[in-house]
Amino acid sequence: MTDAAAEMRAHEIFDPIADEFLAMPDVDIGPMFGSEGLRVRGKVFACLTSQGLLMLKLPAERVDELDGAHGIERMVMRERAMREWLTVPVETSDRWHPLIGEAHAFVDSITP
Repeated sequence: MTDAAAEMRAHEIFDPIADEFLAMPDVDIGPMFGSEGLRVRGKVFACLTSQGLLMLKLPAERVDELDGAHGIERMVMRERAMREWLTVPVETSDRWHPLIGEAHAFVDSITP
C-alpha cells in the first residue's frame, strides 16, 4: 500500500473516532508534525502520520509495555526514541479507539 493509500485508509478509521472525541469538552483539532491532531486544551494526544500510522501520547510505562506488540512501535524522530509517543499501524486499527481514549485521559490529566 502506498503512503497516500495508507493515509486515506487511516483517515477512514480515525475520522469517525475523532468526531466522538471532538464532542468532548476542551477537545479540538490542531497542527502536529505537519498533520492535524486531536488536542485537549491545546496539547495533542493523537494524530495520523503521513504513512497512515496512528501516533499517540501515553505514559512512558505504557509505551514501554506496548512497544513491539502487534506492529506497535515507539515513535522515533531524528534518530531519537520518544519516551511518551508511539505509532499504531492500520492493521491494528481495532485497538485505535481504546488507545486514543487512553491518550486523551493521559494528556487530560497532565494538562492544566
